[in-house]
Amino acid sequence: MTKYVYFFGAGKAEGSSLMRNLLGGKGCELAEMTNLGIPVPPGFTITTQAWSRYNKAGRQWPEGLWEQVLEHLAKLEATAGMTFGDAQRPLLVSVRAPERTETSSGSSRCSGASCSASSARPSTPSSTR
Repeated sequence: MTKYVYFFGAGKAEGSSLMRNLLGGKGCELAEMTNLGIPVPPGFTITTQAWSRYNKAGRQWPEGLWEQVLEHLAKLEATAGMTFGDAQRPLLVSVRAPERTETSSGSSRCSGASCSASSARPSTPSSTR
């Protein structure tokens, strides 16, 4: 099965700056900063290959992508110590959509999508406190 999702967090990353074509600019730099020990919130990157296959298949997810996203979301929850959708201590995520650009030959190029955690608590309106 093709690997479409790469994790970064807790001082280790599955990717690096050498994987720019696969992870996109943001994804490879998040991985590289993690590998260098720079404090980066944990997260994962969906590859440019997944985006390309999604488009070529008429906007159908490549086989195995959803399972990999769920697997990495569970890893993200474990690393952050929070649960996505939890009412008391929710895992907040920031998602950066892939960037699509047209090349001079008319074909399109994509940078990967990245998702990272935030430990910040959501603010509540003062009327609900």
